[in-house]
Amino acid sequence: MRKIILFSFLFLTLSAMARHTISGTFSPANNYSWLIAYHLSPGKQSYVADGAVKNGKFSLTLPENSAPGIYRLVYALPQDEFYFDIIYNGKEDVQLHFDASKGVNFLVSEENKIFNKYFREIQNLTGEIVRSYSEGKTNEAKFKKVTKELKATQMVYEKRSDGMLIQHFIKANSPYIPQENESLFDYVKNRKANYFSALDLKNPMLQASGFLMDKISNYAFTALPLQQMDPLETEKAIQENVSEVSRQMEGTPAGFKFHVFHKLWKQASANDYNALSDFLYESYLTPLAEGTNNQSVIDEIKIYNRLRLGAIAPEIEWGKGNTLKKLSDLKGSEYYMLVFWSSTCGHCLRDLPGLYEGLEQRSNLKVVAIGLEDDDVRWKIESAKFENFEHILALGKWENEYAKLYDIAKTPTYFILDKGKRIIATLDDSQEVIKFLDKN
Repeated sequence: MRKIILFSFLFLTLSAMARHTISGTFSPANNYSWLIAYHLSPGKQSYVADGAVKNGKFSLTLPENSAPGIYRLVYALPQDEFYFDIIYNGKEDVQLHFDASKGVNFLVSEENKIFNKYFREIQNLTGEIVRSYSEGKTNEAKFKKVTKELKATQMVYEKRSDGMLIQHFIKANSPYIPQENESLFDYVKNRKANYFSALDLKNPMLQASGFLMDKISNYAFTALPLQQMDPLETEKAIQENVSEVSRQMEGTPAGFKFHVFHKLWKQASANDYNALSDFLYESYLTPLAEGTNNQSVIDEIKIYNRLRLGAIAPEIEWGKGNTLKKLSDLKGSEYYMLVFWSSTCGHCLRDLPGLYEGLEQRSNLKVVAIGLEDDDVRWKIESAKFENFEHILALGKWENEYAKLYDIAKTPTYFILDKGKRIIATLDDSQEVIKFLDKN
């Protein structure tokens, strides 16, 4: 009897201490080497575990008492691009297969399997409605059949997910379902008007997920009028959508708001929506930064803004004899190029001679070479080899004001400017420079 009691005690103790795992495979196997798991909370992520991916296989053991919620698996850099999210309910292991072209397929974890199946079915049904509009078909019987099935599918999964974490997302994803065979114009208008009806932006579980960010981003950038618009009109329409997102987020934590607007800013910048990115920066990010300890993000955006394509190059001044010269005062050329280099940089000394030779026949280009140096000894010798360049000695090397102004992290770095001194390219190799100039 004593042995039975002892065995039972050990069994219960071990069960209580049992740790769950996230394991699986990656394909193609040779493309992956490491994996990091984070637990997501509104506006931030906390490190949980990491491990090697060997021959396409991995296994991560979660710490004891790991909280249920959304977990992010990062498999490459940059981390905010190469990841996928899973749901951990604290009750089951998760086993999956990730394919770079097909996404995630869950093998073990009922909660994640149901979640994925739900989204596939809902997307297929809403896709049928969209296809019927794009094909110009008005089959009322088929339309009613699809909308009826869409409504039934949503209800089935809401019921099936009762008591599960995924119910937060399934209810939040409840699609707009037309009550009748309405026109394409009305469908688009009503779908936009009802976009946030089921989407509770104050739900902490949703705030912690990539799901909510994807929904917000989708609204901001794709809920646009059914009409031809030029780039400026498109940006204005997206800006109006962003304003609506801001209204919908009233009452949510400032940190969450900053996270959302920063993500939207990144997307706007990636699409060269400069007016939109400036609107996000000035109207939302800057006011929110101080109270959310995000000043470093603002500083990064300032650097991006002054060096982005189309921006007027920051001013540079230098003395030549008794004359003070300025970058903004240079005239007479179709193009200008700033070369940040150093006479102690081996790569620079290999790269610049080829560049110099390649530019000899280009009378429409003026080169200003900024030497980031600790002293002028070697700089005088090396800079004399490029007599057609306008040379500037920038003492202090990486701490020089111009190195900081242009955010120089490596040498050589090349900025190509048009005749108005607007930045049209940023390159780090002389061959890339020559190719760019040949095309332009």
